[in-house]
Amino acid sequence: MAGAVVAAAGTAGTGGPGGAAGPAAAAATRIAVIGGGPGGLYAAALLKRLDPRREITVWERNAPDDTFGFGVVLSDETLGGIEHADPVVYRALQDEFVRWDDIDVVHRGTVQRSGGHGFAALGRRRLLEILHERCASLGVELRFRTQAPPAAALARSYDLVIAADGVHSLTRDAHRDAFRPRVTTHRCRYIWLAADFAFDAFRFETAETEHGIVQLHGYPYARSEAGGAGASTVIVEMREEVWRAAGLDRCDEQGSIDQCGKLFADTLGGRPLRGNNSSWTAFRTVVNEHWSHGHTVLIGDAAHTAHFSIGSGTKLAVEDALALAACLTERPTVAEALAAYEAERRPVVQSTQRAARASLEWFEDLAVYAGQPPRQFAFNLLTRSRRVTHDNLRLRDAEFVGSVEREAAVPPGTPPMFTPLALRGLTLRNRVVVSPMDMYSAEDGVPGDFHLVHLGARALGGAGLVMTEMICVSERGRITPGCAGLYAPEHERAWRRVTDFVHASAPGTAIGAQIGHSGRKGSTRLMWDGIDQPLPDGNWPLEAPSPLPYRPGVNQTPHALDHAGLAAVREQFVRSAEAADRAGFDLLELHCAHGYLLSSFLSPLTNRRTDAYGGDLAARLRYPLEVFDAVRAVWPAEKPMTVRISATDWAEGGTTGDDAVETARAFAAHGADAIDVSTGQVVPDEAPDFGRSYQTPYADRIRNTLGVPVVAVGAISSWDDVNSLVLAGRADLCALARPHLYDPQWTLHAAADQSYTGPGAPWPLPYRAGSRTPPTGRTDGPKPRLTLHT
Repeated sequence: MAGAVVAAAGTAGTGGPGGAAGPAAAAATRIAVIGGGPGGLYAAALLKRLDPRREITVWERNAPDDTFGFGVVLSDETLGGIEHADPVVYRALQDEFVRWDDIDVVHRGTVQRSGGHGFAALGRRRLLEILHERCASLGVELRFRTQAPPAAALARSYDLVIAADGVHSLTRDAHRDAFRPRVTTHRCRYIWLAADFAFDAFRFETAETEHGIVQLHGYPYARSEAGGAGASTVIVEMREEVWRAAGLDRCDEQGSIDQCGKLFADTLGGRPLRGNNSSWTAFRTVVNEHWSHGHTVLIGDAAHTAHFSIGSGTKLAVEDALALAACLTERPTVAEALAAYEAERRPVVQSTQRAARASLEWFEDLAVYAGQPPRQFAFNLLTRSRRVTHDNLRLRDAEFVGSVEREAAVPPGTPPMFTPLALRGLTLRNRVVVSPMDMYSAEDGVPGDFHLVHLGARALGGAGLVMTEMICVSERGRITPGCAGLYAPEHERAWRRVTDFVHASAPGTAIGAQIGHSGRKGSTRLMWDGIDQPLPDGNWPLEAPSPLPYRPGVNQTPHALDHAGLAAVREQFVRSAEAADRAGFDLLELHCAHGYLLSSFLSPLTNRRTDAYGGDLAARLRYPLEVFDAVRAVWPAEKPMTVRISATDWAEGGTTGDDAVETARAFAAHGADAIDVSTGQVVPDEAPDFGRSYQTPYADRIRNTLGVPVVAVGAISSWDDVNSLVLAGRADLCALARPHLYDPQWTLHAAADQSYTGPGAPWPLPYRAGSRTPPTGRTDGPKPRLTLHT
């Protein structure tokens, strides 16, 4: 993106006034900008600079010096884009910035400081003044105190309409059918205030009150200079119920300022807070299915919002302006430019919004972390968005990370992922799990040489626990004809061959069996022949809690289990558990996720029963708990048992995060040693929010609400992610699937990458010679054979 803008800026510069711009200049000669915030102003300045022939008008309903909020934070990446695209604006900003490196986390009377972060901030009013001056110098027409005409009216006389009219965008609302916005209002209330002194660090502070936890987010935006103390933004935030209980919903602006000042009096040193038409509001996440409509385009908060706790609102708006200007320069038509702009920016924005949502939800659920040790609490806060990680933070501030590890009793020189974990009589030597992965390679339920090699290779690869695929408890309970089973003597013997190999050849690696029943998702083809597609012939009857096909008109309608059928299936689980013990497995997992039989009882979307096994969550839990109890009764007391659940169905009316906590609570009360927290795959019309580590917040919430050990899953792909999740206390174990398909020795290679050679990841003796990264071909040029001195 930045490179494109650089090229465009260079073209305009060499051409001079009236010189050649990009091929799109003629296609967008008259441009209307609705909204005079940073995004709209910067877009106007860039577009005018790139082609001085353009007629650009900005409408702003407020006065030039009216603004809300106080300071804005910009990243080095954003500043780099500004520097290349418009050095004049960059130099003006450089003169104003307050820069600092430290973050202070203040909790329960302790201050944990982490350095090396690098921030730059300035006052929002000063930012607008700089952009006003730049627009005026370039010839952009600025119309203050003027409501813009509707976008539809402007589009009739302008080649391009840029809607930069904020989170409450009238343009977006007027064209809802085209933009298809989704606006989510969140659970905290917050207020923007300021203090007339400069913090010396980015400050996160908690106040535990009789009504609940209140948090402060503060950072400097004006320097302390001779005769002045500088200034800081102070945002005070709390859950809605805390806000109401404290009576803040009944306070005017001054009353709110006074109460916030009392809550953080020590931090403020008795100095007052001030507002600027400040009021309490709830953050709203804005997502639009489309960002343009005809020749009207959304940028900034009109198109998308990201929670202020990662400081991205102004950053995203400015980067939108940069990308839009570049695309308009590079593309021959406005329509092509707007399509390119959205294609370029959408993935970046989605990634930022995922990080912002993780951060937002962390603060919403802050109370569940309040009891963590002080350094772990600070580490958890700093890594909350998943963008800052253990390794990244160690590069920034090794001393701080070392103090967190010492507090957590992590042995010196040991990455957190290589610390042991005890579950009943089983001690896992590290926190890595090879996640259950269906291989569809069994014959008549019998695992063969493929399973021996597949699971054996991953056991040799160093993981603390290797899980089988879902082992089906009956022939009718298979997903496909290629699914492995544990319902016949030959199955037991075949699995014993696998466990014997693991225990003999990979000592210290545990192997676990996951048992389950396909339910309404059974009798389908092998995955690579058509996932979830029914067999062309030889289908077997299906059973489920309710007669609901997985996909109407495609999959067959299952038989609703009666009481005799429920008892029979429960006994199948018991027999498989007994066989799993005889086969030598170290751990047993009950599969209650992904829309299979037991999962179908848990979800309100798939359980429509009217008897004792259907209705509210307690009733929907009844049968899975009965199965669990029956299995736990025959599974050896010294061996651990886990349960995999789908913590959300990713579908309206389905299982929620609150339901998942209660489900986990119930299984833990019945003796589950850990909850394996997955999501989705319950209904075909789900809408998962994919992204790196996207399912881990559900595990985090269960662990820190209930104190129950959890296995986190879901696009965990790096050893850095595992270290971060474990050290932050968000997960006890991390299960990885695809990374172990790519690299069976993933865990050993993670140890080698971190120069770790301890007991958490010993190399098998036959492999020890390969425990160092092999040398590669040289990439540097030949050195001179002779150096001459003159």
